[in-house]
Amino acid sequence: MSIADQLTEDMKASMKAGTAERTGALRLLRGALKNEEIKIGQPLDDAAALKVLQREAKQRRDSIDAYSQAGRDDLRGHEQMELEVIQEYLPEAMSEDELKSVVAKVVAQTGATTVAQMGQVMGLVMKEVGARADGASVSRLVRESLS
Repeated sequence: MSIADQLTEDMKASMKAGTAERTGALRLLRGALKNEEIKIGQPLDDAAALKVLQREAKQRRDSIDAYSQAGRDDLRGHEQMELEVIQEYLPEAMSEDELKSVVAKVVAQTGATTVAQMGQVMGLVMKEVGARADGASVSRLVRESLS
């Protein structure tokens, strides 16, 4: 079953269960997928749907940080709930150690030694880890290994 189909089925179940917040979050995700389909002009495959979900998760993490800094716990809680729903559809994240080993392997393969080569390393690492790691974590680890 595709991610879009799973979202639809889960939304139906959530509506039947009467969980309004979860239903709202699932509707937002379905809307984001639909908007992307309209944008590219064709149905999304699971890889493209994962990219949309990653983007939505990143937006939620950024909002959580901003609301935390502003002291808006009420809004932060809502964003946290939406992030938890999104994470149900993303593959399990890589551990810090797994990610470090991938970064070390790519740095060794490319022979990168300076931060100026960070883009090259980042591209190869992100291609290898896919949806299992966020760009911020990869960037931090690549920067640490190259400095």
